[in-house]
Amino acid sequence: MVAKGGLLEGKRGLIIGVANKRSIAWGIAQRANEAGAQLCLTYQNERLGENVRELAAELKNPHLQMMDVGSDSQIVMAFDEIRKKWGKIDFLVHSVAYAPRQALEGRFVDTSREDFRVAHDISAYSLAAVCHAAQPLMAEGGSIVTLSYLGAERVVPGYNVMGVAKASLEACVRYLASDLGPQGIRVNAISAGPIKTLAASAIPGIGSKLKAHRSHTPLQKDTDQLEVGDAGVFLLSDMGRGITGQTLYVDGGFSIMAG
Repeated sequence: MVAKGGLLEGKRGLIIGVANKRSIAWGIAQRANEAGAQLCLTYQNERLGENVRELAAELKNPHLQMMDVGSDSQIVMAFDEIRKKWGKIDFLVHSVAYAPRQALEGRFVDTSREDFRVAHDISAYSLAAVCHAAQPLMAEGGSIVTLSYLGAERVVPGYNVMGVAKASLEACVRYLASDLGPQGIRVNAISAGPIKTLAASAIPGIGSKLKAHRSHTPLQKDTDQLEVGDAGVFLLSDMGRGITGQTLYVDGGFSIMAG
């Protein structure tokens, strides 16, 4: 099903986390573009910027901006550039997560202090950091959506510290929703089913996890990035105006099943 045209007509939004064509952020960008939004896509560094520039050619004249969410100074500079160009934004998509590869191997109990810090800094704190920077550009209200995963509430072998970081991310969503709600800014998360993205490829046994997802989900199918994109457009648009502080599952029903 294609996102309804016009839901984001006249709105401007920032999408953080497009790395390549398999990125969940790219699925949201495609659907937001179809829904009429004017987009700004960020990229972490020049190497990843090459991929983003190639993909951007498929969209309607997007703005491109380098921003590493692990750097406070880059966040400030990026949002300053967006303020100069647009004056305001209506929505923001945060689709960023990272943990050192060694932290996804073996047991969670063996996670080092530094690997724990890095995973939470990039995967959870960065949402608070970009919300803080975006708030002045959302004086008229807006919508912020981040991406989570079932590992935030259940043990997923091989997910380890990322599961704990995603639990932190979902808690951030609730606290940010409370802080920003009086300004008319909504903050929500989408918990997507497993998709073989660049980040997911670092998770041991991702192929078997995808197979298990297909066999246990009520819809008996993989999660598609464009399904997540459609849900993202809903939450970003005025159709989701009464929803904040929530985690919306887009996983074919996998999360409701026992065992």
